Amino acid sequence: MELIRCTCCSEKSYTECCQPFHLQIAVPPSPEHLMRSRYSAYALHLIDYLWETAHPAKRYLFSKADIEQWAKANYWFRLEIIYAKGDIVEFKAFYQNKLKEYVHHEKSIFKKDGDKWYYFSGEHF
Repeated sequence: MELIRCTCCSEKSYTECCQPFHLQIAVPPSPEHLMRSRYSAYALHLIDYLWETAHPAKRYLFSKADIEQWAKANYWFRLEIIYAKGDIVEFKAFYQNKLKEYVHHEKSIFKKDGDKWYYFSGEHF
């Protein structure tokens, strides 16, 4: 039986990587793990996970309908972590919309509340 590689490009299987976070069996231990699991959630259209991992103080900026539209309108095919230290993760998310490929380049800030990390904000390049 062949294991399915995680969509976050970690080289691990999905069951060993992002799935425990998506199923709420575990919480991402670092901003990088949360970033990877959020990327996978976009690729897998896990809208509730994306909503729940946005910082509660910032959720008003997002609509589940918009998140779902963005996730489903694109084919997400690669994640590249450029930098991850402390509460900052810089990444490139590669995706395809119709026949054209794009790169979403962002430096994200994460905030910890209790034992959970949340996406707080991002600067796009």
